[in-house]
Amino acid sequence: MNLLFVADPLESFKTYKDTTFAMMREAQKRGHALSACEPQDIRWLHGEGVTAQARDIRLTSRAEDWFEVTGTQRAALEGFDAVIMRKDPPFDSEYFYSTHLLGQAEREGARVFNSPAALRDHPEKLAILEFPQFTAPTLVTRSEADIRNFHAEHGEVILKPLDGMGGMGIFKVGRDGLNLGTIAETLNRGGAQTVMVQKYLPQISEGDKRVLVIGGQAVPFTLARIPQGSEVRGNLAAGGKGVAMPITDREREIAETLGPILAARGLLLVGLDVIGGHLTEINVTSPTCFQEISDQTGFDVPAMFIDAVEAACAA
Repeated sequence: MNLLFVADPLESFKTYKDTTFAMMREAQKRGHALSACEPQDIRWLHGEGVTAQARDIRLTSRAEDWFEVTGTQRAALEGFDAVIMRKDPPFDSEYFYSTHLLGQAEREGARVFNSPAALRDHPEKLAILEFPQFTAPTLVTRSEADIRNFHAEHGEVILKPLDGMGGMGIFKVGRDGLNLGTIAETLNRGGAQTVMVQKYLPQISEGDKRVLVIGGQAVPFTLARIPQGSEVRGNLAAGGKGVAMPITDREREIAETLGPILAARGLLLVGLDVIGGHLTEINVTSPTCFQEISDQTGFDVPAMFIDAVEAACAA
């Protein structure tokens, strides 16, 4: 197959942990041809359709200079066997526009994973609202009064912006309510911006679990991202320690309930975040943790993903 990866600049990859790199490595091992571009390399032109200025690449065995460019081409996205959207968040206006270009490419015959429409329809924090049976008490609001009432009911709470990533902008407020007003004002910008507030789950000390779901099926191991020191955030980007663990019965229940539903909507790869058995986020833009799980357990997550891509393209 010929695969096009839409991603951040290849030169920025940290290959020892990067999930997109792990996907590419497995695909090349199977003999698939690799190309890569950035979202800004994609265009639509009347009479031409959606094309990308792409680099054809080959992975090397070197830690540095880990890829070689074997050619460049402006190619129609429908000409690739699969287009794999791996641009990291934030989901800003440019990301939104990219999904529309990729959606047009789908109409022209391209196979895009994850589906551009599904990326738009499943904002990573708000997507949990569809599955309240698995979530902790949660509030989504612009109102500072609502936030204060929620805090009064639940005591310890977590506040976070809807467009944050990697633990950015997450605050914990204790029972004393210290700085609640300042934090609420900072996040909701005087009522102009929507905020998510969740009951604090002390099980975060055991890890914010990343549950990977590929082609509707749960990976049998999760990555517990454990906060370090005085941190309340387990995100690896915020200094959390990643420890792979067998999936629990509760986590499997969540994955087996959501997996088929989300896969049917075009979400080939999903990363569920679970704390203490409660679903806190549904990550769809660029889920990670492939290498950490594979390295610690021996379970080949990239192989499971490429298997799913091959099956989807053959369907």
